[in-house]
Amino acid sequence: MYNLNNALDAFLLNRVRSFLTALGIIFGVAAVISMLAIGNGARQEILDQIKMVGVNNIIIMPRQANQTQDDASAAAGTKTPTTEKDKTGATFSTGLTLKDAESIKKIIPTVLRVSPEITYNVDFVQQGVKGDGMVTGVTNEYFKVFNVGISKGGLFNDIEIEKGSPVCIIGPAIESRFFNKGGAVGSFIRCGGVWFRIIGVIKQQLVHSTQKNKLGITDTEKTVFVPIKAVLLRFLDRSFTDIGSVRGGGGYRATGSRAAQLILNMNFKPSNGDASSIDQIDKLVVQVKESTQLGPTNEILTQMLKRRHGNNEDIQIKVPELLLKQEQRTKDIFNIVLGAIAGISLIVGGIGIMNIMLASVMERTKEIGIRMAIGARRTDITMQFISEAVIISVIGGLIGILLGVLIAKAITQFTGIQTIISLSSIFISFGVSASIGIIFGYMPAKRAAMQDPVSSLRYE
Repeated sequence: MYNLNNALDAFLLNRVRSFLTALGIIFGVAAVISMLAIGNGARQEILDQIKMVGVNNIIIMPRQANQTQDDASAAAGTKTPTTEKDKTGATFSTGLTLKDAESIKKIIPTVLRVSPEITYNVDFVQQGVKGDGMVTGVTNEYFKVFNVGISKGGLFNDIEIEKGSPVCIIGPAIESRFFNKGGAVGSFIRCGGVWFRIIGVIKQQLVHSTQKNKLGITDTEKTVFVPIKAVLLRFLDRSFTDIGSVRGGGGYRATGSRAAQLILNMNFKPSNGDASSIDQIDKLVVQVKESTQLGPTNEILTQMLKRRHGNNEDIQIKVPELLLKQEQRTKDIFNIVLGAIAGISLIVGGIGIMNIMLASVMERTKEIGIRMAIGARRTDITMQFISEAVIISVIGGLIGILLGVLIAKAITQFTGIQTIISLSSIFISFGVSASIGIIFGYMPAKRAAMQDPVSSLRYE
């Protein structure tokens, strides 16, 4: 205790020098805490996105018309295919259909759920209020696959799904736009030219719409979800086409089929912007049972759909979870690099403490000699200087913790980047700063203890 008091007195006597010595520790600890906070925030963001896209999902979407034609032409080595069956062996394709979904669910044993989607951009009208958004035809599997919760009302029942009843579940932005006084459930909303009765409202999701689009996920905020058969019966079933509008090795050949369907097609545009699309559905989400089965299932799906579509590569497959894990791996590496840089700051701070303490030993040579002359042991001298180094490190660590928390909060406030400050990062930073005081303070303390008392008393 006596040595600790002496160390504290020496610290207070040289406050400016001690503070400058502690700066390395202060900024090192602050850097460690802020960098770990950014890393934890990035990791949590990735986990939230994985939860949003669902577990073990594979997303299947049709390629655009010009993209499919270009791919077929490139594979055949020609600019404009002229035969129904070209050098790639492609014949014709009816596009992505509900039958594809049924076959995938029936044939592939690793598949847990299949969720087809059909989306149209429409205008919404309710009691004179008009807005725009999307109508998406789904089954109840959609809400399970993407972990979408219902805040009010409920899901579709079996009869509504089977008959394509005019009922819907709306997103929170639709509710706030058209039903700001409440009472959305049980009310009606017109989507395009069709009236739907609202039976539920979706819980709000805190993931930005830009990130959803990047992952190929439907933005639930401004979407009205209806039974998928309601879209096919009441809007447009693009599978009703003749041989002239079938996709094949020669690209697209669009002609008319049913007059009523074509009239509806002029009013309801597919969300992908391709009004001439003959794909019955716009998206197919396949959920596999285990993460380890994502790769093999992806390969099987590719070959299976290629066969079903007449050897045409007219679909594209995304595995969001693998993309997110790859992104998480990249961010983890980035965070390790940042953590290493912050750790170097702590080491530099420790070297600064050692240098200042060595200079302090030289300045206080006579003091050391007097203490040893009146009975102080070498152990007492060692403990005094180690205590001084530890006090500088601990005080620097506490200031660094406060500064690191403030930096993390400022990053979130001014940049919008999510940061999460964990207790473990605080304890680690504090423990490291105290350890640095002991490690880097030992050499100056040992040098002070080895001083010859007689020589020290003669030192001027």
